[in-house]
Amino acid sequence: MALSLFSRTRPAEPPTVEPEPWPETGETWTPEGVTVVERYANQAGAVVLVFSADESCYYHVVACLGCHYSQSNDPDKRYSSGLTLTEAGRFANAHATSCHALPRDIPARPDDDTARDLLRKWVRGMRRRDEDVHLSFRGFDLERLFLQRTNAWIETELQRLADDEPTVLYAKRSEYSGGRLEFLVLRQPGN
Repeated sequence: MALSLFSRTRPAEPPTVEPEPWPETGETWTPEGVTVVERYANQAGAVVLVFSADESCYYHVVACLGCHYSQSNDPDKRYSSGLTLTEAGRFANAHATSCHALPRDIPARPDDDTARDLLRKWVRGMRRRDEDVHLSFRGFDLERLFLQRTNAWIETELQRLADDEPTVLYAKRSEYSGGRLEFLVLRQPGN
């Protein structure tokens, strides 16, 4: 009897829950490359998303699908490494209670060529005159709803850009992060 009190039993697997369709569209939308954590409705019924593009779901982004509001850092903090879920929920709720934008259509997933062009345009736009810029995947978090691609796809395309345009982007294997690729957006020439 005493032995049965201390025996280990595995808990039952939690049931898989399918996301519910959005009331205003009747569709369920989970863009590739992001994990939608929370949804809020603004004053006119547009959805305000809280999502993460990080596999660990530590950093979160808030994006309104009615207006063009998006937030990935707390502007009240001098140094911010990203929004926690609590902070993102606070920003999403505050925006949802004050936004009166009408719902827009769910962003269409671009084809690979269009997504590749967007990525290259963003990287070129990150160039500075006075310094090289270390590029991380978090740099693309605000654009994830337009890009709708995974980190693996982005990494492959960044490597391709570094091979095609070595004066714009430099890629190397990191000796500190287990050989993962690191990217450096090179400063504009002539400085």
